[in-house]
Amino acid sequence: MADLSLIRNFSIVAHIDHGKSTLADRILEHTGAVTKRDMRAQFLDDMELEREMGITIKANRATVPYEFEGKTYMLNLLDTPGHVDFHYEVSRAIAACEGVLVLVDATQGVQAQTVANAYLALEADLEIVLVINKIDLPSARPEDIALEVEQVLGLDASEAVFTSAKTGQGIDDLLTAVIKKIPPPKGDPTAPLRALIYDAKPDVHRGVISHARVVDGSFKRGDQIELIAVERKYLITEVGKFKPKPTAVESLGAGEVGYFVAGIKTLADVNIGDTITHCIRPTDAALPGYEPPQQMVFCDFYPGVGTSTDQLRLAMEKIWLTDSSFTYNTASSDALGIGFRCGFLGLLHMKIIQERLERENDVSVVQTAPTVTYEIKHKSGEVTRIESPADLPDPATIEEIREPIVSVQMIIPAEFVGTVMQLSMDRRGKHSKTEYLSPDRVIITYKIPLCEIIYDFYDKLKSCTRGYGTADYELVGYDAGDMVKMDVLVNGVAVDALSVIVHRNNAAFRGRKLIMRLKKEIDRHMFEIPLQAAIGSKVIARETIRAFRKDVTAKCYGGDISRKRKLLEKQKEGKKRMKVVGSVAIPQEAFMSILSPDD
Repeated sequence: MADLSLIRNFSIVAHIDHGKSTLADRILEHTGAVTKRDMRAQFLDDMELEREMGITIKANRATVPYEFEGKTYMLNLLDTPGHVDFHYEVSRAIAACEGVLVLVDATQGVQAQTVANAYLALEADLEIVLVINKIDLPSARPEDIALEVEQVLGLDASEAVFTSAKTGQGIDDLLTAVIKKIPPPKGDPTAPLRALIYDAKPDVHRGVISHARVVDGSFKRGDQIELIAVERKYLITEVGKFKPKPTAVESLGAGEVGYFVAGIKTLADVNIGDTITHCIRPTDAALPGYEPPQQMVFCDFYPGVGTSTDQLRLAMEKIWLTDSSFTYNTASSDALGIGFRCGFLGLLHMKIIQERLERENDVSVVQTAPTVTYEIKHKSGEVTRIESPADLPDPATIEEIREPIVSVQMIIPAEFVGTVMQLSMDRRGKHSKTEYLSPDRVIITYKIPLCEIIYDFYDKLKSCTRGYGTADYELVGYDAGDMVKMDVLVNGVAVDALSVIVHRNNAAFRGRKLIMRLKKEIDRHMFEIPLQAAIGSKVIARETIRAFRKDVTAKCYGGDISRKRKLLEKQKEGKKRMKVVGSVAIPQEAFMSILSPDD
């Protein structure tokens, strides 16, 4: 059984691209957990998509040994994502730790996600080690940045550790600070077993591999355990740690982090945040687990060519097991058949899930345009929420439609204050406050409707601040707005998957833009196709896709005009008949055209 005083559990949190994964690489290399021959950049990012995109999507873990003052310490490291969409992944990692390394880029300083993640750690009452990274760069200002962090976050700048994750400079000082500042885990090795499942991964041969943090007691191979939430019992067949590759061990004790295999075949039996305990000597109190994530963006996934609904459902189950922060429920569409209504933490999260579905499970997916949740106050006084424009009830029964409002915190160079304020006001934003971090950097806070920022706000912010602006947001409530449902009619038939809820003032502009883009995406057919945008029975925009035409009079050389007219009339009748019975093929690009940032 490991000595609790020699264990340190910590995670690395930071804004995106501040060097978390590179720092994890240097720690693995410095402690000898990975040899130089086996080392590769972003070693813990084992997902193909992570390596391709250069970002961390899943929190990754490793147990490494470190010699200090004649004692061998066990360091359990969790590398977390930096993007705002994976905030829930960070919160789960923090719940399994006693301390965090708050990493700040020595050239860029405090950014939006630095603030958000640091506050998350402070709320969890964790010990914080401030790390100023990238000190090897010519433009680095480590002392200035440390003072900026002290001003913004209230952390003691004098205790900051200066490192370069690229060159390995300062790694010894960092590991020493981890041992001295981060407390050992609290737990009773003799108490009944209580362990928190913080992640899980399906395995074709062994079933579900569950990742756990042991709080009290211990368990080993051959023990019979119970998953409290689902009230199921299993026999443990393997216990191990990530060193950083999965390595079998005798047992896991209080304060330790590792994995177990128990022949769990049913994906639904593993709940992230569930507590495991022994069957013979069970615990009286389960661990609190996690707050359920709040989905911000919703869209429909339908099976594409060569994929059945059952195949898509199975793929959804597998992805959900490793990422429980998205939800899915069965949905149906007249245009696309039976599929799934999915909820995500943000637009990047949605794109990642779609990519993972297609890559990891070999399924084809047709995706509709994303929407946000709206609150509907009925004239009867009842308040309901809808996640799709298709669910909007009869307008005659609605008193008001409330849209979600988020508080957007932007950290920008002072010279771009006017431009960013204009961008925020164009998105119907209301100014909350402006704070100066220094003469050159400002935090501006605006309250903006979520539907105005989920598509391209971040890109526009980067563009108008020359790449220096960063943003973080959180939901603050719902406000009544003059919102209307805009239907899109293709060949006179409303396509529910193309419907959107928009602000009335923007409806005509959005309608014209959308119809013009659809005209480019939908191929010409043998008959004329009218495209219309409508609010209720009022058409606000129209375009027409012209039919293919064959010159049926090509072989008429001279002669009476009535011969040509007869052939043209015959063609016209055929086109009219075809329009009645013909169906319009709408490609995937048409559904995604609603996402165009030109709006």
